[in-house]
Amino acid sequence: MIAAVVLAAGGSTRLGEPKQLIMVGGDALLARAVRIARKAGCSPVVVVLGAEYVRVMVECDLGDAILVINDKWMEGMATSIRLGVQTLGIVAKDAEGVMLMTCDQPAVTVEHLQLLLRRQEINASRYAGKKGVPAYFPKKYFAALTVLAGDSGARDILAQARFEDLAHGELDIDTVEDVSRARELFG
Repeated sequence: MIAAVVLAAGGSTRLGEPKQLIMVGGDALLARAVRIARKAGCSPVVVVLGAEYVRVMVECDLGDAILVINDKWMEGMATSIRLGVQTLGIVAKDAEGVMLMTCDQPAVTVEHLQLLLRRQEINASRYAGKKGVPAYFPKKYFAALTVLAGDSGARDILAQARFEDLAHGELDIDTVEDVSRARELFG
């Protein structure tokens, strides 16, 4: 069993509204990320919420996703990674690995996640010349993920990882211009 942790706790300060709820291609970004993780075969799907979590929970249908609230989200992405992976230790003790994702990358597809899952080692996405999420981590890296700090996420762990190229992966939703570009590319 491969679990997924979808990071969706950020405050969307540059955008001015919760990016989790932005509609692209007929789906709210967060609902889309959860759906893609499930279709790729990930189970369970843990969603880490933070800023405006009540609004997101009310306005976004996340089905059977396991929702956890990160009250330290302002300290950076690492707090959400830690909480999500720690949650797997409770709800998915048998997980062989985790697909770490964010909610704001509209270029991610089921097929891309399935490519990442083919490896037995860490496998990252590559875009704009860098490695990042979504990324697959085998269970042996869970301990390292639970001690991350700051806002760089798992970047240091991913430095030596294998990778799969993700077209338009550099597009994450941070600004109104990003929303427009995502809707041009993905509907």
